[in-house]
Amino acid sequence: MAQSLPMTSSPPVKRFDWTNLGLRVASAAVLGPAVLAAAWFGGWPYLVIIAVGVALLAIEWGGMSAPVAPTRVAAAVAAAVLIAVFVGYRGDFIWAWGAILLSAGAAAIVARGIAERPADTAYGVLYIAPAALCLVWLRSTNQGHWWTMMLFAATWAADIGAFAVGSTLKGPKLWPRFSPNKTWSGFAGGLAAATGAGALMAALPAFQLNVFAAGFIGLAVGLATMAGDLWESALKRRFGVKDSGDLIPGHGGLLDRVDGLMFAVVVMAALRLANHWGWGH
Repeated sequence: MAQSLPMTSSPPVKRFDWTNLGLRVASAAVLGPAVLAAAWFGGWPYLVIIAVGVALLAIEWGGMSAPVAPTRVAAAVAAAVLIAVFVGYRGDFIWAWGAILLSAGAAAIVARGIAERPADTAYGVLYIAPAALCLVWLRSTNQGHWWTMMLFAATWAADIGAFAVGSTLKGPKLWPRFSPNKTWSGFAGGLAAATGAGALMAALPAFQLNVFAAGFIGLAVGLATMAGDLWESALKRRFGVKDSGDLIPGHGGLLDRVDGLMFAVVVMAALRLANHWGWGH
């Protein structure tokens, strides 16, 4: 008779740590305006913000996926992603997407012999690079500063709405196996907040987008934000870590803060491309 495999129990639900709320707010108050200013004005400050973010995400990825040799894996991932980012910043976006695939393979080769799973190194490139490249492309489009502001508004609204509604109403869990703190009520609250944030952007006279299209974009970005958050929770479970790092006081690692944004910007870029073809005006 076949012996049954042991079941891994779900992690216990953690209560929100209200003691570090002030630290979380202070960190957001410092980082948020800096990111928004760089995205609004564009140019080299925006590129620097993205490059620094890529380097920090690569460090966290190396620490999670290759704890025995994190530095070399982090360097391989960072170099591979930054190659694509710099090529894209020059306006050669088709070449940049090709560079992602080639550099992901090269990063896996570099990690052979030092990482338990070299494929994880390649995945780190494929995980980080599309989001970074889409951030560059989105800002480079017509009215790119407004589209980038809309991306941040909808993403942050989704996070805040999900936390506020989920903490208040609680209820059934969304995906208890990987993220025991998230609820269906929070999911609905996050989507509503993201949709509202998108629709509000259409009220700005300078932004050439109708309110229905803007609301739909907010909803899509909200869904992508939730998906990115859940996906990172699954990755942390796979690598057996609680947080991606401890870079941001009160928040954990950078990946813990931008996991939703990494999915959301890819969806936003796709919708921006559709808008370029005449949809949503």
